[in-house]
Amino acid sequence: MPRLQAWLFERWYGDHPPGLLLRGLGRFWGGLMLLRRWLYRQGLLPRPALPIPVLVVGNRSVGGAGKTPVVIALAQALAARGWRVGVVSRGYGRRSREALRVEAGMAAERCGDEPLLIHHETGLPVEVDADRVAAVARLAATGCTLAIADDGLQHLRLTRRIELEVEDGRGLGNGRVLPAGPLREPLPAVPAFARIVHGRAPREGEVPLQLRLDEAQALDDGRRQPLSDFAGQRLRALAGIGDPTRFFAALRDQGLDIEPWPFPDHHAFCAADFAGLSGLPLLMTGKDAVKCRQFGLANTWVVPLRATLPDAFLDRLDAALRAPRADAPA
Repeated sequence: MPRLQAWLFERWYGDHPPGLLLRGLGRFWGGLMLLRRWLYRQGLLPRPALPIPVLVVGNRSVGGAGKTPVVIALAQALAARGWRVGVVSRGYGRRSREALRVEAGMAAERCGDEPLLIHHETGLPVEVDADRVAAVARLAATGCTLAIADDGLQHLRLTRRIELEVEDGRGLGNGRVLPAGPLREPLPAVPAFARIVHGRAPREGEVPLQLRLDEAQALDDGRRQPLSDFAGQRLRALAGIGDPTRFFAALRDQGLDIEPWPFPDHHAFCAADFAGLSGLPLLMTGKDAVKCRQFGLANTWVVPLRATLPDAFLDRLDAALRAPRADAPA
């Protein structure tokens, strides 16, 4: 973990309170976010009407919280319930600025690693655009009846029907706004439709998320192998996600002997990253695999992370999306 990030995390999630400067900056930033929210609520900043409902999935704090597996699970579950689902994303970390639809085989640096993974796992249309309002309109024009916005809680210009929060075991830390704490903005007066949690026991009203590792799939030829087949071997495990330790812990829970190899979230892998690798089998996340297929890595295995949500919650969400209601306030 970079030194500055570790220093901040001690103040956000640890026992070190943020100093006066961080608290002052946090109040200033929080005030700007409250003003922005008020301008949208008063109609002084426009929120265009959209032809299809939008389901926003996001998290209140900075960093990864497991949103992508949730988006994949929701898209598949709602498609099975009759919705023609599409996904919109800003495409964080991509090098291009064009609006585009993700296609199989597209370079992750062009569309972003998470949109590419979502399309790879679901086969559903994924639109990448900084203007997510325009992206939703394009999905609607091609026959989609529901848009899921990946990481859109703070994108207030996007009119939404329902908001879902995803929260991991770290929670909201000290509850302060950046940079004094991990919150991207002050908590809204109106809560989200549901808070989906993992890494801790759910509280009353929260939705439990089960994350499990699927069987390994060879990066080069796609053959599958149970994780149990790797037992008794020394392995290297690579993760460039929001919290790499979560992936490493899940592998150890399967009884695997791993050598952790963490990278920053959204790391742009290159061939030099893998120079001098030993002959150890290499396990990696699905999000990392979509960026590494072109390197011809031998003895490398993708271990997808599958999210499972309660059927009762999915049925309630489906019913809420179908019911006529006012769009969620900013």
